[in-house]
Amino acid sequence: MVYTILSKALCLFDIASIMPAKEQESVSPVFGQNTLDFISHSEAQTRRLGVRLAALLQPGDVLALVGDLGTGKTRWVQGICRGLDVTDLVVSPSFTLVNEYEGRWPVYHIDLYRLADAVETLTFGLEEYLYGSGISLIEWADRATDYLPSDYLTIELYHLEETKRRVVLRPYGQRFVTVVEAFKETAFALYHQ
Repeated sequence: MVYTILSKALCLFDIASIMPAKEQESVSPVFGQNTLDFISHSEAQTRRLGVRLAALLQPGDVLALVGDLGTGKTRWVQGICRGLDVTDLVVSPSFTLVNEYEGRWPVYHIDLYRLADAVETLTFGLEEYLYGSGISLIEWADRATDYLPSDYLTIELYHLEETKRRVVLRPYGQRFVTVVEAFKETAFALYHQ
C-alpha cells in the first residue's frame, strides 16, 4: 500500500527517511501490517485522538486498552466518550469494574485491574457487555483476551516521558482493519493511492 502524506507531515516523513531509526520513532507514525504505531505528546492530544477514533465506532465494537499504570488508558476512554457525546464525568471504574455511560450509544467502560485472574471476568458478566448494544472500552484487557470476541481493536500504550506515550493500534478482524485504515486518514491526513 502507498500512502500520501498531506500538509506539514510530508516534511516529517521526508526528513525521517534520512534519519537513524531511533530518531524516526519520535517523528512519525510507523505502518506495519494493519497496525499503526505513533507518539502522543500530551494528555490533551491523547484525548483528541480518542475523539477522532470515536467517530469511527459503532454499537458492538470492543476496544482493548493495554498498558502499565499511568500510560493513558483512561485518557483514551475520556476522548472516545467525548466523541460519543457522553456528558458524564469519565473516571476509571477500578473499584466498581464497570461504568456505564449514555451518549450517542451506550458506552461500557470496564476496568479489569483489580481482578485476580481471567476466570473472574466471567463472574461480573463481562460477556453481556462485550455482546451488548453498546461500545465496550476495556482497560487492562490483557487480563481477559481469551474472552474477547474475534473482532476487536487493541490500543497498546507505552510510557516514554512524562507526557509522551507510544501508542500502537492493533486490529483483530476485518472490521477493525477498516477502522484503523480510516483512523489513519482522519488522524494523520493519510489516504491510499
